[in-house]
Amino acid sequence: MNDAVRSSPHPTALLDDSLARRTAQAAGLMVWGTLRVLLEAKAQGLTDTIEPLVSRLAENGMWISGEIRHRILRLAGELP
Repeated sequence: MNDAVRSSPHPTALLDDSLARRTAQAAGLMVWGTLRVLLEAKAQGLTDTIEPLVSRLAENGMWISGEIRHRILRLAGELP
């Protein structure tokens, strides 16, 4: 986890459900989703690539739109 997150005075909730995310944000919590966790893992060198992990999530029932998938993989440097 990067130093900014570690030193943040705000608790972070890990949520993917949109209603739960909105509720947590309204309560003042920082919210990260699964895809953000994967991006952070790659940034910290815990994995070389997140594409197979994103694919496995989608194959196992996590809804990821094509646009979100593309954006996440671009942010990860895995797409041009």
